Formats: sequence, C-alpha cells, structure tokens
Amino acid sequence: MPFEGKTDVNNITFYTKIKEGEPAANDDLDLQILWLKAMEENNYRVDAYTLGEYWLKYVPVDWNEYGVGKVNMRLGIMPPLSGEYNNAKWKTSNGAWIRSEIWACLAPGNPMLAAQFAWNDASVDHGCTEGTFAEIFTATLESAAFIEKDRDKLIQFALSMIPGDCRVAIAVNTAVEAKKSGETWQQARESVITVTEDLGWFQAPRNVSFTMIGWLYGDGDFGKSICIAVNCGDDTDCTGATLGSILGIVYGTSIIPEKWRAPIGDGIKTVAISGFEVPATLQALTDKTVAAQKKVAELYQSLLKVTPGKTNLSDSHELLAINKNELSQIWQRSPYQITRNTNELSFTCDYAGTPEILIGESKVLNISIVNKTNKEKLISLNLKNVPAEYSVKGMPDGLLKISPNAKYDVALSFIASPGANNAKFIAEINDAGKTLDMQLGIINKNLQKK
Repeated sequence: MPFEGKTDVNNITFYTKIKEGEPAANDDLDLQILWLKAMEENNYRVDAYTLGEYWLKYVPVDWNEYGVGKVNMRLGIMPPLSGEYNNAKWKTSNGAWIRSEIWACLAPGNPMLAAQFAWNDASVDHGCTEGTFAEIFTATLESAAFIEKDRDKLIQFALSMIPGDCRVAIAVNTAVEAKKSGETWQQARESVITVTEDLGWFQAPRNVSFTMIGWLYGDGDFGKSICIAVNCGDDTDCTGATLGSILGIVYGTSIIPEKWRAPIGDGIKTVAISGFEVPATLQALTDKTVAAQKKVAELYQSLLKVTPGKTNLSDSHELLAINKNELSQIWQRSPYQITRNTNELSFTCDYAGTPEILIGESKVLNISIVNKTNKEKLISLNLKNVPAEYSVKGMPDGLLKISPNAKYDVALSFIASPGANNAKFIAEINDAGKTLDMQLGIINKNLQKK
C-alpha cells in the first residue's frame, strides 16, 4: 500500500510499514465482504441494481469511481448507468477487478456464472467498459483456477472470456508476448505502458497486465511473484493482492510461506464499509464463503461441488466449456438499460442514451416487462414521486395483460417545464399484490450549464 500510485519502478523484497501480526484495512477486500452479505440476504440471486442498493447503504467512502457511482445513484441513476454516466475518467480504472475473488469462490469451476456475477458487480461503478472487462477477466481466471493449474492455459482462457479487441486483452497479450520473446520483466512493463499510454496511470488494462507480469516472471515463487507485480508500480495494493489470490487458488495455502503469513495475521480490518458486522478473521470469512458456495452451486446447478475430500476433476474440460452466445450477450449489454429481476418478471428501463433533458424538450424512457412464467399475468404500471414540473405522456391505463413468456413494451415521454430540477422518482409494477420498484432519475442539463 505505501507504494500505491507511484509511477517509478519499485525495488521491494518484503512488506514495509506494517504492525506485526495485523493486516492493513483495504477497500479491495471490504466490497467483497459486502457482496457476500448481499448474496446471503437475497437468496443468492443478485443483479446490478441490488448491488447498487447495498452500495448506497453500506459504503460510506466516495473515492474516484466509488464516488461517481454513488452520486449518480443518489440522483436515481442506477446500475449500470451509474457507472457509465459522468464517469469518463474512472470507468476504465481499477475499482472492480480487484474485488473479483468473491465471485470466483462462489462459482469455482463455473466461469460463465462468475462472468455474470462480475458484470453485475463491475457495472455499478464502471458501466460497460474496460473496468468491467477487467473484472470478467480476473473473475473467470480465478474461477477456472480451481480446476486448471497451468498458468499459461489459465491466462489464455481468461482472455477468451473478454473481447479480443478490448484494451485489457491487448495489454495482457503484450505482457504474454514479452515473456515469450525473452524480455525482462522490466522490459515487459515498458511494453505494457507503451500500449496503454493514452489511458494513463491507474487504469485497469495496465494494472491487470502488471499482475500478469508478476505471475509470468515469478517462477512459481509466492514472494518473488507478488514483489515483481508490486515493483511494476501504479496500483500496487491491487496488483499484489490479486496475484496472491490467484496463487492461493491454484496451489492452496501451501504456496504461502510462513514468513509472508505471520506479519499480517488472520484478522480483518475494514475501511470502506460500515453499518453491519463483518467476519473477524479470514477463517470466519472462508467458512461463510464455503457455506454460501454450496447454496450457489445448488441454486445454479453447478457441476463442481465442494467436498470434504478431493474433488473429482476428470470432467474439467466440460466444466470450462464456454457458452459463446451467452458470453457475447454479456459483452454487448447496454450501459443505458436498468433491469430488475424476480423469478417471474424482468423489469427494464432503457434510457437509450444519456439520462439528461433540456427544458421544453422530451426524454423518452422505454419500459419493458417480461413475463417469465407459463401463465398469463395481469399487472399495473405506476410512477411515484414524479416532480410537478415534469409531464409524462404514454402511461398505460388499468391492468396490463401479458401472455406467458411474452413482453410488454411502452415508451414514456417526459417533458421538463421551466423551473424544473433533476427528477428522481419510482416506476412500480404491481403483480397480484406483489410490487417491484425501480428507482429512476432524469438530469436537467440546463442546471449543469449554470
């Protein structure tokens, strides 16, 4: 952590500035503890919207993309738009991929599920861009690492889980090719910096690649590996921690020498979450994670099971099968579509672009409701708390009949009158007495011009 953000090559060989037997608090672990809580409290089904709600309730800090996402959500702009809107500087940054281990541990040997979880997570503060592809890369690599131990195969597998032309893939491939061509890790570092120069410092493509450089040049040695990653500079608490996690998944705790364990102990300290009790130790967190994984495996019918003895991995190729259609759908998700899901309904609002409006002009929100059941549904759609300065056209009257496995679409046109502020309101569907709310927001661009 003391080297975070520095642009020079470091020359460290061990921890610095530590209190013997105590870990440092770090947000990269904190958010994963919060996501585990969200999974436990929502029957192990969460979407980006739900994670956004937990973020607003339990994350008090406003750092970088964290802050942008929170500002947007407070205005009613929910994920993934919360991570996309007004976030040009930070949406390609590091906040998401460094909290990916929880999804791999809940979906070991199930990288397609890990990719879905990772997208829901990353989109909260990174939208649908490089910051999100970075978390899909690390989450799927870590998920696959439970059953595949070959480093080079794992890196290539994770690359296959993200678009080949995205900046994360280009940067990681640069590091891989540097190793193959006999370059030193310092030269590999410079090559990565060159291909990411336009993005600048503290961005995901570069730092994911620094993590891979530590792995590629670490010769299977835990201390050497994480030190090389950290010595590359930049977001050093992220690169070292993620590589340590990967090595732990691949080899188990036996890879971590006592000299690296003892100084930081088994306790947990937090800095970026509040309002609930967190596990006191890594062992307690591990126990909770294993218990949750068993529930996730049952719910999502995962092929890999956690057992007291050794797991039979003879079908590992089947476990790592990639659903290209499902994967491309993840890659192509729109940052402008807000979705909430239940077992029976899918409720989407498509902004079809920016959430902004000008006085006297209209902003159309496209609402879709999907009946996922085999029975006809009668539902109602209502808007609550729309400011008086906004008029709405297109609202349907009465009950809406939706056939089995069918979709209902409606376009709502909002017009802002003079004196209007930003609008924060709720779209609500009622299904046989059960309600599903969606927080929405419209930004008055005239206010931003003042």
